[in-house]
Order: sequence, then structure tokens, then C-alpha cells
Amino acid sequence: MKILGISGFQNSVPFKRRHWPGLEDREYRISQGHDSAAAVVIDGKLVAAAAEERFSRKKHTGDFPIGAIEYCLKETGISLNEVDEVVHGFDYAPFRAIYSLDPITAEQYQQVFSREALLQVVHRYLPGFPPARVKQVGHHLAHAASAFFTSGWDECLVVVIDGMGEAHSATIYEARDSQIKKICEISASDSIGILYSLVTLHLGFDFNSDEYKIMGLAPYGDPARFRAFFQQAVELLPGGRIRIPILKLNHTREDRETYGASRRYLAEHLVPPRLPDEDITDIYRDVAAALQECLDHVMLHICGHFGATTSLRRLAMAGGVALNCTANGRLVRSGSFDEVYVQPAAADDGSALGAALWRAACVDRICNLRSPVPFFGPAYPPEKIYEALGGFADQIEAVRFASTHETCAAAAKLIQDGRVIAWYRGRMEFGPRALGHRSILADPGHPEMRDRINAMVKMREAFRPFAPAVSIEQVHEWFEVPAGAELPYMIMTVDVRPQHRASLPAVTHVNGSARVQTVSRRDNREFHLLLEEVGRLTGREMLLNTSFNVKGQPIVNTPSEAIETFLRTGIEFLFLEETLVSRRGA
Repeated sequence: MKILGISGFQNSVPFKRRHWPGLEDREYRISQGHDSAAAVVIDGKLVAAAAEERFSRKKHTGDFPIGAIEYCLKETGISLNEVDEVVHGFDYAPFRAIYSLDPITAEQYQQVFSREALLQVVHRYLPGFPPARVKQVGHHLAHAASAFFTSGWDECLVVVIDGMGEAHSATIYEARDSQIKKICEISASDSIGILYSLVTLHLGFDFNSDEYKIMGLAPYGDPARFRAFFQQAVELLPGGRIRIPILKLNHTREDRETYGASRRYLAEHLVPPRLPDEDITDIYRDVAAALQECLDHVMLHICGHFGATTSLRRLAMAGGVALNCTANGRLVRSGSFDEVYVQPAAADDGSALGAALWRAACVDRICNLRSPVPFFGPAYPPEKIYEALGGFADQIEAVRFASTHETCAAAAKLIQDGRVIAWYRGRMEFGPRALGHRSILADPGHPEMRDRINAMVKMREAFRPFAPAVSIEQVHEWFEVPAGAELPYMIMTVDVRPQHRASLPAVTHVNGSARVQTVSRRDNREFHLLLEEVGRLTGREMLLNTSFNVKGQPIVNTPSEAIETFLRTGIEFLFLEETLVSRRGA
């Protein structure tokens, strides 16, 4: 059985622009269906997956994922005619009657969310594909399937939390064998994800995009200053539920579209809104700290309650909120669960994977194996790399090494000397994290490295931390985790051991935490070899690892994009597989 999963709503933002012209660009992100992606599951096993943004180069795009689909089909060696089902990770049909109550929402349903709209866009990009073989899966069920069927467990609690699916913001499931049973739902009108995004927007960042910046800003603030506001704003109810009254203030069509009344309430009762180009002062840091503390409490409240009532000691999570590394780390340290697994592509790109996995479980069979490091995107053959090198021959010099070992030794020496390098090899990562195939790397022990990379490469806010990648053999020496702890997805924070914080200034956040990635020889062989070579020279098998892109750009995909990004940033050297690239005449 060959199943193609997809996500995204191509018509969502255009519909909003037609009906609400004149909004800020940031306000058009208050919409559904971003982060479109495609994934192919064959005989119950994921074979290829990628986000459309990596092909279209439009960050967080919700466009139909034709570039990702074409890649997935090519990677798996199948034609569209061989695909048994195309499955979308949304199903609004149960909510059609609600949308029909208002003329605009009725039109929105027909043009954006309906099955007819889906079939039209499928026909446009995949002409001839039979409509009867186009299926739909409820959004939170797709997220749940993406978490459970990649956990490798035969039973667990599954918690999905995001801004909203079709109508809900959180859904809790009990998963056993190949069955996923829903046990609770929390309405989108009480969405902790939407509240977090609204405060993100209020603090001058982008809704449904920059929430991770608030997570990075929070440790600089004092949560006590605004703790009372968020304790009143988010009520923790019996039964693991929550209530957020300020999200229910939006009574007019215009306010419902932009959460206008909720945002006015924030302006009147929290702090005045910050403009994107204004300085980030202590008052905004304190809001971020209190918001993050609130989210931590909500996650513990929901997950802890249902863990206790089901007696399930394993937790699998997905949904955009599950990408909050701080909350995930607090959940792990709470002791409520023996094991916590977060599906590495937890946002809406992962719903394409989940939709395909759910249909595989329903109609065929499923291979429930723990997700490896998610290198499910494209790799490019040597001829493509040589072609890219030739295209920039007047600007670069290239040296080819005879083996991966020589490549890693050369890279390690540059890193020891304080150089910033880009590391490009193998299949691209699926999900938001660069995990050693599309990465910028440096020595975490250089005091100025964080500021250097922010200024000359990432061109981003100075308060945002960088993450350490460390060999699984050494992770317990530097971080407060058990020996052999596996954290391969860079999706949870842990504490740096106090005696090492001063010696790891580039990856230790202001509160002593780090968003660590463990690297094993089994799952990430070349990156592990590089860490070993770095360890041989520096005494620690650890690197600063951040994604190979600049602010506002998706992670690089092709060799040409890698060279182009290298040349227009301050990155000092680029490794394309076994080729070292430097600037001509440098």
C-alpha cells in the first residue's frame, strides 16, 4: 500500500487577503493551513517526507506541496498512478453546519476547507488522480497518529496541543496496539496555543511563526511581575481541562478574524503592544517569562491529569505547542512519566505524515518503530554538487578530501581554531531542526561565538540561544541527564552541569539550560564522527549546532542554495559532502 500524505491550505491566506484587505502582514498569519508538506508511507513505513517551504523557498508556506510531492515520488521511485491514496491532514466536513451560519464563513468553508476545494487543488496539481482515492483525516487524529506510530511503543498516552485543529486546541488519546481512542477534547476557544501566539504577536513578533522566540526570551525576565495576570487569564479546571475567558471576547466578525477584542484586552490589562522594531525592554521580557511559566503549568496540568487517570507512564506528543522545548523539559523533569517522546516534525508539516500513517493503520498495516533522526528529505548526487561548484567557480575555491574521516578531521581543526563552518551532507531533515545535515557549526567554548554567529550569519535577535550537539557517550558529563540519555531531535531543554556553564558560554542559556541534541553512531554516523574528531582536539565531543539559513529563509535544500547562503553571510568555510569550499582569495 502506497499512501501520500499532505498538509496545508493553499487558499487560506488569499481568502483572508480578499475579505480583509489592509491588515498588517503579521495579521494574515492568523489563519489556518500553514507549513504544508508531503510524506510517503509504503507498507506502513515512512520512506520520504519534506516541507514545501524547502522547495518554494517561502517560509511556512501553506501552498499545495507540489515540490515536496514531486520529491517524495522521485525518492521512492513510484509514479502518481501507483499511489493508492492521497490523504489530507484536515477534515472539516463534521463542522460544515457551523460554518454555514455566517455568509463569510460559509464562503470560507466552500473555498478553503471543503472537500470540493481540496479536490479542485488536487486536480490542478495532480491531474487525473481519482477523487475517490483522495481521503481526509481529522487534524488532531493525524497529529496523534504521527506521534504514536513513530513512538515504537505498543501503548501510551497521546497528547496533541496546538493553536487549533478544525475546532479544538487539545485532544487527548489513549493508544494501544494500532488503536487510538479519544478520551478528551479542549475547544479552540480555550486554546493555550492561540493565547501564546497572541502574546507573541503583542510583543512584536509573528503569530504562528515566532513563538520559539518568546521561549528564548523568557529566561531573561521575571515571571512574578505578570504571574497574577496569567493565573487569572488561564484557569486550570478539574479533569485536566482549562478555560481562557479572554479568547471569548471576540463577538464581531472582524474581531473573530484577528482576535481584536482579545488583543485590546492585552493592551489594556497587560502591557501596551510592542512594535516589531522597538527595543525589547524588561517589561516585555517579564511578560515572556510569565507566559512561558503559564504554558509550563498548563502542560503539566493536562498531561499529568490524564497520565494519572489512565495509569499510562509513557507520553507521546505532537502539535505545534509540543515544539516548546522548555515546557517539554519541565514535563520530563516532573516525574509524571517514565518516558516522553515528541514527534520531531510536531507542527503542521507532521500532520502530512500522520494522515498517511493513520490511513495505513486503517486499511493496511503499520510499522510502529521509533523515528530515527528524521533525515527523510532529499540528498543530491555528486554531479549536482560539482554542477553547483562550477556555477560559483569565479567566487570560490574547492578542495576535495578522499574520505569522510579526512573531511571530519579538517572540519574539526577549523572548529578548534575558532572558525564558523557550514556542514551540508546527506538527506535533508524533516521538521524545524537542523540535526547535522544542514547545519552551521562552531566551538561552544568560545565566549564571543554566540554574538559572532548572530551578527554575521544568522542576523537574528541576540537573546536567542544556540543549541549544543553532543555525542551520546558524553552527554551525561556535560548535562544533567543520565548516562546514555537519548535526545536526538533537539526538542527538549536540560540543565548544563553547573561546573561546566562558564566553559560552554555559546550554548548555555542565561538560566543555565540548553536545548541539547544527542548524536549516536547508529543514527547519525558522519556527524558522530565529526564530534569524535572535535573531541580528540578539544577534549569534548560537542558543537554549537544551528540551522543552515539566515533570518527569514528556510533551511537550505540544494547544493547551490548552500553555496549562495555561504557567500552572502559571514560563514567562513562550507563543507559540501567531502568538499571544502572557501571564498576565492580569502
